[in-house]
Amino acid sequence: MRKIGIGLNWQGAFNLQDAIEQAKIADDSGVDHLMVAEAWGRDAVTTLAILGYETNRIRLGTAIINIFSRTPGAVAQQFSSLDALTNGRMIIGIGTSGPQVIEHFHGIPFDKPMTRIKEYVEIINILLSGEPLHYHGKIFNLDRGFTLRHLDELPRKHIPIFIGSFSEKSVRQTAAIADGWLPGHTTRSKWRDEVSTFHQYVRDAGRDPSAIEIKASAGATITDNPERAYDGIRQQNAFYMARMGDLHYNAYRSFGLGEVADEVRRAWRENGSAAAYAAVPDDVVHSLGYAGPVEGAIDWIEEQRDAGYTLHGVTVEERDPKKRAEIFKKLVG
Repeated sequence: MRKIGIGLNWQGAFNLQDAIEQAKIADDSGVDHLMVAEAWGRDAVTTLAILGYETNRIRLGTAIINIFSRTPGAVAQQFSSLDALTNGRMIIGIGTSGPQVIEHFHGIPFDKPMTRIKEYVEIINILLSGEPLHYHGKIFNLDRGFTLRHLDELPRKHIPIFIGSFSEKSVRQTAAIADGWLPGHTTRSKWRDEVSTFHQYVRDAGRDPSAIEIKASAGATITDNPERAYDGIRQQNAFYMARMGDLHYNAYRSFGLGEVADEVRRAWRENGSAAAYAAVPDDVVHSLGYAGPVEGAIDWIEEQRDAGYTLHGVTVEERDPKKRAEIFKKLVG
């Protein structure tokens, strides 16, 4: 079986009943996980609570929430409550985000992100374990020994934490402390190298690579209109290259797309978004995602699995519930 997952976006039109229906179809069809994004639109936790109540088996998580706008104690409260609601189906997907969002939306200094994420993970794990919270770090100093007051309701003492990370230092840290890794915008030719490098970092940290999940960043869209889907991949990546700050820009540079990112940034600055979209070559677009029939998506996912990824994101455009379920079942295998 292939561990496929679907996502809910943080922006654009949103219909709650439709989201519930799609989650139920995925749940009944063997889809492994559903991840809800968050940036500066809808919050993720509200949606997760509703979808968790309406589903039975599918894992649910965030991809991602940032580590600045909520305290680790608040995240432990929210996700322990969600884990109890869903009988142990949650994934805590976190990341640093970047200075633009943290400083100019949340109004918080983007300071010591790697230190913060490490302390965040350690504090959440202490609280969920049931141990009194005594913690002395560089950012958090917590002395009163608080424990969660609903520990007897919790189905488990650890909720998997997935970390989104890009730079070498942050990926090394992820390999040492996380239960799963959410990598950046990786091109197809770099899949094997990316997984191999990460697995070495995991071994360097004295851990077993097979115990840590890796979500492939290059998703598959099952569609009758692949050109429209590829346009979406083109626009999304151009936006991240040009408008999401140096964190994402440097990630593209790290796997060989520096010249493309430079040209996209120049085009956006001088001529706007349409010129920036046009500056992303077709071969790059096709290396960052798949769009087309389900058979091609299965080949794409199998290649990712052969490279070492364990989780695979898909988008299914078919709206008929029965046909959508059939597609999911084919993808799962």
